[in-house]
Amino acid sequence: FAEHIKELTNSDSEIKFLPASTDDPQQRKPDISTAKKEIGWEPQVKVDEGLAKAVKYFKRVLEEGGEIIPTGPGAAKPKEFGSAKNQE
Repeated sequence: FAEHIKELTNSDSEIKFLPASTDDPQQRKPDISTAKKEIGWEPQVKVDEGLAKAVKYFKRVLEEGGEIIPTGPGAAKPKEFGSAKNQE
């Protein structure tokens, strides 16, 4: 999937495999049959369309703010991309 993202973003970035964080989902392709059965929910956006929207959004965030600030439990900027203080 990372290769697919690289293609969509025209990136030449290196893909690095890091240990999972504690809040990292173990199942990447959730079973949505319960949502379909119980509340009649089904996805309305195809994967590539959703990814294109996400890429557009994050490009805009970077253009407006110059950075994307990680959020969530234990979130931190990678050292190589963090502030000079983090690189000491």
